[in-house]
Amino acid sequence: MNNKWYVLYFFIIGVISFFTQEIVTFVMLSFILISLNNINTNLKKMNDNLEKLKA
Repeated sequence: MNNKWYVLYFFIIGVISFFTQEIVTFVMLSFILISLNNINTNLKKMNDNLEKLKA
C-alpha cells in the first residue's frame, strides 16, 4: 500500500470516528496500522537482503 492510500484511509476512519465519538479507538487503530506497516517494511528489507546473499 502506498503512503497516499494510508492518508486517505486515516482521513475516512477519522471522519467516521469523529461522528461516532470514538476518537480514542481511531488513535489506537492508527498506532497499530503504523506498527504493522513498519514491521512489514522491515520484513521485506530482510527478505531482499537474504535473496541477495543467496545469489
